[in-house]
Amino acid sequence: MGARGARPAWDPGAVSGRSRLEAALRLVRIEHTLFSLPFAYAGAALSRHPFSLGDAILMGLALLGLRTAAMAYNNIADYDIDRLNPRSRSRPLVSGALRFKDAWLVVAVGSLLYYASAALLNRYALLFSPILWLLAMSYPYAKRLHWLPHIHLGLVLGFAVFGGAIAAAGDEAGSAWEALGAVPWVYVAAVTLWVASFDIIYSTLDEDFDRAHGVGSVPARFGYRGALVWSLALALAASALFAAGSLIYRPPAGAFTLAGSALGSAVMLYGVALAWRGRENVPRAFNLNLLVGLLVSLGVIADYAGALLH
Repeated sequence: MGARGARPAWDPGAVSGRSRLEAALRLVRIEHTLFSLPFAYAGAALSRHPFSLGDAILMGLALLGLRTAAMAYNNIADYDIDRLNPRSRSRPLVSGALRFKDAWLVVAVGSLLYYASAALLNRYALLFSPILWLLAMSYPYAKRLHWLPHIHLGLVLGFAVFGGAIAAAGDEAGSAWEALGAVPWVYVAAVTLWVASFDIIYSTLDEDFDRAHGVGSVPARFGYRGALVWSLALALAASALFAAGSLIYRPPAGAFTLAGSALGSAVMLYGVALAWRGRENVPRAFNLNLLVGLLVSLGVIADYAGALLH
């Protein structure tokens, strides 16, 4: 199918009814937490610092709070764009299923949960928490400034690895520099490039709209096939970094980490191949990437658990 084929109307943020609960859940798309949460735990494991069940719960709550606040704010900030785009007119704020004051309340509650969880983790988690918050909350403006907002989004999720490492290492670190030294930066970079790769695929759904309205994106600048070349290049780079990380961070990384990286990379590249076969495969290619985070992270966590048992 060519670059000018019919575009699917699929939108993961669409609501089908007027229920405020459904609208709130679509606003934050809570199921997509699976993109980032596993990497927070992988970051904690690769920091080479022990962490407790209580720490793991607080990491999950912090990430849930940050992602909830950021997704709600993204809908607020993008209202002017979403109401013009036929594909996004069923989103909660545009359709009227949710009020702006409700969305702002979600932003406030999510932010409070994030900062409270960071404070309960350790002083360095709290110290660095505004960086992650600002990175996430500024994402909606990236596409208004340049054509690589995909990298900005990638950094938002890549810093989940950073957050997990700081959460685990912060209790024992003697300084901020020591805490930063525990961060597995190769994985931060790998996640950043992986997310940018599949976000480019997702953005092909709005190629013509973005170009017509001056919204920055790789598909708007290079077209459908050009965007897939970018996506493939980023996916290959991410795969190489995941493989390198499985060797650099031994131990706790080991055989399971390497296997998870290989499987995750295979799924990632298969997603690009699916999109290459036609735009109608973009939703499936996007959703396949939920598996990538699970496969790569579970490999790391399995090696970490094995090290603890020995």
